[in-house]
Amino acid sequence: MSRPATKTELLSAANTNYEKLNTLISKLTEQELTTPFDFSADAKKKEAHWKRDKNLRDILIHLYEWHNLLLNWVHSNQNGDEKPFIPEPYNWRTYGDMNIGFWEKHQNTSVDDAKSMLQKSHAEIIKLAETFSNDELFSKKVYNWVGGSTLGSYFVSVTSSHYDWAIKKLKAHKKNCTNKSA
Repeated sequence: MSRPATKTELLSAANTNYEKLNTLISKLTEQELTTPFDFSADAKKKEAHWKRDKNLRDILIHLYEWHNLLLNWVHSNQNGDEKPFIPEPYNWRTYGDMNIGFWEKHQNTSVDDAKSMLQKSHAEIIKLAETFSNDELFSKKVYNWVGGSTLGSYFVSVTSSHYDWAIKKLKAHKKNCTNKSA
């Protein structure tokens, strides 16, 4: 599927990929849910997140926290309080440290709470996206605080694209579990 470029495509892709993610989660076995993630044997998986996330909760919390980044950013800027998408003291070069902070913050969050939190934040993101017109989402220079991109690109990044990331990671974990039991 190509990257959404309209409001209709954004809402459809966000909801479709969210459902795909939930379907995949609902089919995880007890072994897959209880086996810690370990991608160390795959040299291609070099990005920090492959080492950071150890279980389903970690993935769900990551998605939830990025939803909150978008919600807080949009609401603050709509209320005249101009803030960057990545909150201080972080920036686009150091957001990996922010992600570790999210991970650390939620080590005592249960997987059930993480599921509920993500369900709620997904609904809030969709509701917020629906308040904007197609032009407000996908035309450049509509909002000064968005910079050189489009507001819609941020919505796509924290929904359908991020859900794709989570799905790929869970599928890789499932494959690891299958390989270990074979």
